[in-house]
Amino acid sequence: CFDLVKQRIAEAGTAAGGGHELRRALGVGISAPQGCGKTTLVTFLQRLFASDNLHCAVCSIDDFYLTNAEQQELARSNEGNALLQLRGNAGSHDLELGARTLQRLLARERDVRIPAYDKSAKGGKGDRAPPEAWPVQHEPADVVLFEGWMNGFAPLMSEDEALVAHQGLREVNRHLVGYSRWHDLQDAWVVLALDDVQHVFDWRLQAERAMAAAGKPGMSDAGVRDFVSRYIPAYAAYLPGLYSSARGGGVGGKPTLLVRVDGKRNAIADAKE
Repeated sequence: CFDLVKQRIAEAGTAAGGGHELRRALGVGISAPQGCGKTTLVTFLQRLFASDNLHCAVCSIDDFYLTNAEQQELARSNEGNALLQLRGNAGSHDLELGARTLQRLLARERDVRIPAYDKSAKGGKGDRAPPEAWPVQHEPADVVLFEGWMNGFAPLMSEDEALVAHQGLREVNRHLVGYSRWHDLQDAWVVLALDDVQHVFDWRLQAERAMAAAGKPGMSDAGVRDFVSRYIPAYAAYLPGLYSSARGGGVGGKPTLLVRVDGKRNAIADAKE
């Protein structure tokens, strides 16, 4: 990933006349299921870029969740659809806020406030943090890493079997169309692929049990299963297309690095092999 980004930055510098000042930061979308190590990867890349004197800004789709009041309204207007009762799936994000923030970072503006979401607010239901608590990207970014569990998901045709099998996905799929506003801003992609989506449940269960062992509040096994079950339909519907794109011409036709990850979060043979 680092080499790919360095190459693209060098190409951009050459296109600008050989200077080192970029006109636009390089946007890198990172798509990886929950619990597989997105945060670890992003932290490592930030340090790597910093060692090469590159300023790296980081955003997550979680930063752009709807406010608590907006999420409650979404849930009320989709009563009976379990996939939209809680934050997470397509439809539970502020697309305009995300697009505006990404555009400012990619335009290499200074002092950009990056929204933050407080998952502990409202009794654990979560809410957007007040603007004064948002982190600030002071320096113009050279690289913008945008990570999320559903990044790069592409909407399905209305007659697709996955939408027929799970009616709740139809509304999620309708919302997913708008996420192209974010995806189109990316210049390259990194996709971490799972051979078994069951790993998502196992990893969350490990995390919650570790919290309980440390004396911190956490979900029961049944709670974890219910929580993860709200994401499984989207994984089953959209991961095949994402992985197919990554193996082929790239996500959105952009340069894409595809890495397969096993149940221990280790990178294994390239999924193209």
